Amino acid sequence: MKTAYINGILLDGTESMKPEIGWTIITEGEKIVAVTKEANLDSCEVIDLNGKYIMPGLVNMHVHLPASGKPKKKQTDAKKLVKLMTSCNFLRNVMIKLCEGYAKTQLLSGVTTIRTVGGVEDVDTRIRDRIAKGEILGPRILASNMAVSVPGGHMAGSLAYEVTTAEQAKEIVKKIAKDRPDLIKLMITGGVLDAKVKGEPGEVKMSADIIKASCDEAHELGLKVAAHVESPQGVKLALENGVDTIEHGAKPDAEIIALFKEKKACHIATFSPALPFALFDSSISHASEIEKYNGYIVFEGIIECAKACLENGIPVGLGTDTGCPYITQYDMYREINYFHKYCGVSPAFALHTATLVNAELAGLKDQIGSIEEGKIADMIVCDKNPLEDLSVLRELSMVICKGKRIENPKVKKMPQVERELDKYL
Repeated sequence: MKTAYINGILLDGTESMKPEIGWTIITEGEKIVAVTKEANLDSCEVIDLNGKYIMPGLVNMHVHLPASGKPKKKQTDAKKLVKLMTSCNFLRNVMIKLCEGYAKTQLLSGVTTIRTVGGVEDVDTRIRDRIAKGEILGPRILASNMAVSVPGGHMAGSLAYEVTTAEQAKEIVKKIAKDRPDLIKLMITGGVLDAKVKGEPGEVKMSADIIKASCDEAHELGLKVAAHVESPQGVKLALENGVDTIEHGAKPDAEIIALFKEKKACHIATFSPALPFALFDSSISHASEIEKYNGYIVFEGIIECAKACLENGIPVGLGTDTGCPYITQYDMYREINYFHKYCGVSPAFALHTATLVNAELAGLKDQIGSIEEGKIADMIVCDKNPLEDLSVLRELSMVICKGKRIENPKVKKMPQVERELDKYL
């Protein structure tokens, strides 16, 4: 049976979108078969939206499934935790169930597609495939599984394999590729929590030859490469050696902008993870003086990178870096709001970025990201106009993924996270 969504106010996901009335959206199976003002509702199940706003499902371009984002007073030893959770089938299955639950939370919060960029073993592709088969509920997943790092590098030994030579990097990329991931992730620099000295976040850890070997092998296998980078030196090194997407980013100069253009690369901005380190009082974030100082450098660097890329016609996507402290599996709407607030883009452009732009950067523009005939029926519905207040996206009245409808979706929220982050909307 076809489903007809009537009396909704349409926001179609395009850059010029504005609220439009009088349209009926008809779906059949997982596809949108018509967006029309002259609908024949015979043999349709009719869903009356009663003046609510309907728009494309959100796309989150930077997710780590093995974490909830729950605030912590001290750092967890990720390497030890992963070793424990993979030490026997019982604990491995517990971990998989947690990750499946976190994926479901993304969906219930309005994110119908996620891109994972660092997970445990092959868990991400396993969950991706189970969702695709309809065995469990969750969003569409583009998965990278384990990343590639170096000894002492970001997430080395937990969410990333360690390599020491270019040849070893090629072999590890081949190993990751055996589980049919959608992309390869590199950890080129350290992160805020890795830095030991004030003013040196994003220290370059991975050598040029390892980066190039990893990218060459991935591209040979038909896979794009995303890279964790949090310093200008790291951005330059990544772009020079073949990386396709700069995750996080840093303040660029003219040479970096030229490299973005030459390599046809893009920036995936992640404002969410740096904000607590940069802006929270240390009594709340439990960040050390070094972490707070470096967090601010990274936060400003991500903002400056996004602004410079936009000014120069370089695509900018959005992701939450979910799993970092205070960055939950349900808060993509905050990332959209930060883009609007800190980069000065309009609410319409921010929403367009989180839908159609992200879909294009994920290689799925022909399938998702806008509401139009022939595309997959990934849509969300909210009571009020997000172009007037993006925070209305925090509570949805409906999520539709591949044509399947979830009414009044609810997620369990963390009161401390809500209380502290709401100060920055």
